[in-house]
Amino acid sequence: MKHAESSIKTKKALASSLKKAMAKKPLRKITVTEIVNDCNVNRKTFYYHFEDIFALLKWILEQDAIEFIKQYDMHLGYRDAIALAMDYVENNSYIINCVYDALGRDEMKRFLRADFINIANNAIESTEAELGIRVGDDYKLFLCSMLTEAIVGVLIEWFRGQNRHSRETTIEYLSTILSSSITAALKNAPPEALVTR
Repeated sequence: MKHAESSIKTKKALASSLKKAMAKKPLRKITVTEIVNDCNVNRKTFYYHFEDIFALLKWILEQDAIEFIKQYDMHLGYRDAIALAMDYVENNSYIINCVYDALGRDEMKRFLRADFINIANNAIESTEAELGIRVGDDYKLFLCSMLTEAIVGVLIEWFRGQNRHSRETTIEYLSTILSSSITAALKNAPPEALVTR
């Protein structure tokens, strides 16, 4: 087995052990010893791959994000993209709750932001194509950041039980607002933000 394959296999084993532990208790109560004992490796192996438990958690979220983005088809409508995002949050709720409890709302937003910024960007580009409008990178990045912040904020409220709306209502509201706001933001873009073809 090549070194890279062996390294990925070890990282996945460590990740699996951490996920198993997070399903039972808060992140702050999980130790490296517990993780290495569960997957039958030594502490040196853990520290060869990860600086600490938070680095392992970050790797898990990055790997999950890669898998999530692979499922995302840029031709999905807003409703389907949001439903896919909510599936992701539901399927990873114990991890997301552990991150939230251990690191707080701001770090949670930072982790989720990386997952959803591509969805916002693809939605903007899709709407640009529909409208025959093209905006500059600076305006697009600003719009993308604003939309991502909104999506992530709503999703955090939803999975933490702070949003009184059902899953379907949340999807409906978000997709309607995204669709109309992106269209309006592109149609009303300042002249200096438009790119001429």
